[in-house]
Amino acid sequence: MKSLLSDFDAKSIATGFIIGLSLATAASTLLTLTNAPRRRRDSTSPPLKDKTPKPKPTYPNGIEGLIGDTKIFRIKSLSDATGCDILAKAEFLNVGGSTKDRVALSVIQEAEEKGLITPNTGCTIFEGTVGSTGISLAVIARAKGYKCHIVMPDDQAKEKYELLEKLGATVEKVRPVSIVDKNHFVNLARRRAEEMNEKAAREGGPRGYFCDQFENLANYHVHFTTTGPELLSQTNGHISALVLGAGTGGTLSGLTHFLKPQIPSLLSVLADPQGSGLYHKVKHNIMYSPTEAEGTRRRYQVDTVVEGVGINRLTKNFEKVAKGWIDEAVKVTDREAVEMSRFLVKRDGLFVGSSSAVNCVAAVRIARQLGPGHTIVTLINDSGTRHLTKFWSDEYIKKEGLTPQAEGLEFLD
Repeated sequence: MKSLLSDFDAKSIATGFIIGLSLATAASTLLTLTNAPRRRRDSTSPPLKDKTPKPKPTYPNGIEGLIGDTKIFRIKSLSDATGCDILAKAEFLNVGGSTKDRVALSVIQEAEEKGLITPNTGCTIFEGTVGSTGISLAVIARAKGYKCHIVMPDDQAKEKYELLEKLGATVEKVRPVSIVDKNHFVNLARRRAEEMNEKAAREGGPRGYFCDQFENLANYHVHFTTTGPELLSQTNGHISALVLGAGTGGTLSGLTHFLKPQIPSLLSVLADPQGSGLYHKVKHNIMYSPTEAEGTRRRYQVDTVVEGVGINRLTKNFEKVAKGWIDEAVKVTDREAVEMSRFLVKRDGLFVGSSSAVNCVAAVRIARQLGPGHTIVTLINDSGTRHLTKFWSDEYIKKEGLTPQAEGLEFLD
């Protein structure tokens, strides 16, 4: 009997041991399978966050804080065609849609620092402009608490007037006349500011400020202190030529004065539309346009379909580079500007305004002149959205006899 019990106990212990071992093995396997996804998740999870308190970030104070520091990019089609890097600074990405945002902010800030105007007191900003500067002023005036009064010639693209009005500006359209006429849009804007200030002196009340973008050196200065340093940093100083059009002359003069001492080999090149006298001023030191002499003038201002660049007088801003600073000038015809704008939108999806098309034509010519391996820098000032009813209107361009015909860049041959 004792022997049977002993046998039974031995068998029970063995059986229990086997069952226990099996259960343990099964449990271990189940646990392994259950935890495997978790381990996989843990191995791909980001590291534990640092518990150290972070300082509160700072943000631009209003939309005026977004002006400047625009990107630079390589225009693929033009670069590939010339063997050069043709780079464009995307000034159309400023909050007001053009490089004139920099100028508008600069002249307003300067007036504030001098105590000439005060925000939110009814003060009014006055300017005579063909469009982009007025739009930039209207945007910043709204943002900073000013009224805005823009005087413009009545032959500009209608979307410019409409945009100004949507931004709350008063738009005064005038017949295009010579700068010596008291009713020229610039002279009239100056007079409107003077009238407001005379009233303020007699009766009290808010003041007016005439920005005077053509003669105000805050225009030149803002490009010297912001746009120039940005370009130098973005290119690490690798710029063979700077190619730009000029209206007020502030952009070309500011950039040239900043960049040339930093890059002694830099070529500063004027891109000038037909009908403007600046080309002959640079090449021959005479302010002259053939359209003036021929008596075939189609317009009261610069005789071109291009808006925003070209002029037939010497401004204080352009005088900064008129003597010895500009190395070359390129004359750009209306047909070349129109063809270039259509080429860029087809090849690069780049929808440029007329002045930017002038810049790009001149950039290609300089690239071909210098040869492959060089770096050409220009600006895309604004987009084609401000030129829909004129420069980008098929009907208007056909009427001017400028319907595009080229497939590639053969229009520059």
